[in-house]
Amino acid sequence: MQPKAFIGIVVAGAAAAAAAVFFWPQRPGVVVYCAADQDHAEPILVAFTRETGIPVYPRYDTEATKTVSLVASLREEKDRPRCDVFWNNEPMHTLRLAAEGLFEPYRSPSAGDIPAEFKDPDGLWTGFAGRARVLIVNTELVPREKTPSSMDDLADPKWKGRSAFAKPLSGTTLTHAAVLCSTFGTERTTAWIKGMLANSTGFPAGNGPVATSVGEGQLSFGFTDTDDVRAIELKGRPVTCVYPDQGPDQPGTLVLPNTVAVMKGAPHPEFARKLADFILRKETEAMLAASAGAHIPLRADVQRPPHVQGPPQFRAMRVDWPKVVREFDANLAAIQRALGQ
Repeated sequence: MQPKAFIGIVVAGAAAAAAAVFFWPQRPGVVVYCAADQDHAEPILVAFTRETGIPVYPRYDTEATKTVSLVASLREEKDRPRCDVFWNNEPMHTLRLAAEGLFEPYRSPSAGDIPAEFKDPDGLWTGFAGRARVLIVNTELVPREKTPSSMDDLADPKWKGRSAFAKPLSGTTLTHAAVLCSTFGTERTTAWIKGMLANSTGFPAGNGPVATSVGEGQLSFGFTDTDDVRAIELKGRPVTCVYPDQGPDQPGTLVLPNTVAVMKGAPHPEFARKLADFILRKETEAMLAASAGAHIPLRADVQRPPHVQGPPQFRAMRVDWPKVVREFDANLAAIQRALGQ
């Protein structure tokens, strides 16, 4: 396939063309490495091209590689970047790359009203459209009055063998576990992980299998992401979404935003800033909220469907992200030891 044909297909929005093979562009445009699900991201990138006339050359992540291949490429290309914009579907890898000096400071005018807690103070990255870490509960197996409401329920003997938490070695579950280590301390977090193991809690490879097992009645409940809950709801399964740990002495629900960052030495810096501005608009958060992913707008005034909850409808966990990043390597090692890896 010639590069010109590839451009036309990307603008038209056909998913297959951009999936497996990435063509290095022969025509000026903007290159985005995108860890967000292609089904959710592609309509936004197509809309950008339609509005600006600037071609977009996306390289997408796959469920199998869990963002790792994109991050590895960015590190390998550090001295000669091929990417202009990195769109990540959660913050951990973004913050680590920022600490390694891969991003150019850019404070987008589109992001002025995004809460400060979701923006790097030096402008290295900006968050938008989050997902929450929630409990998915099978309503046919669990009476309403006995609905679990906390992370601690996964280690409670009364739920022995009836819950799941995706193995916290990649993706949002690793970020979740790293946040817990930095917030509560490694000792308490690894004790919780060992408690889940002792309680015969399932540790499947990803959040999707957790949600599917609950939806099909194989498990009573499990921890997953809000987009996975929505996918099961759309299949008509008997499930409900619980935003955990909302009590006065509990930490709240973890919200993980998408992030966007402009690469240092980006080949097309002007186009990169234009794309960042477009991605960070309120209209983009509204599109992602209305999508099957049911993303949570970080701005309270962004229009969202009734099934998309967000603060102040639940209390979000406060996270010291710089601390999480500083302690990440040590905490990852502790998590691996707790899992017997």
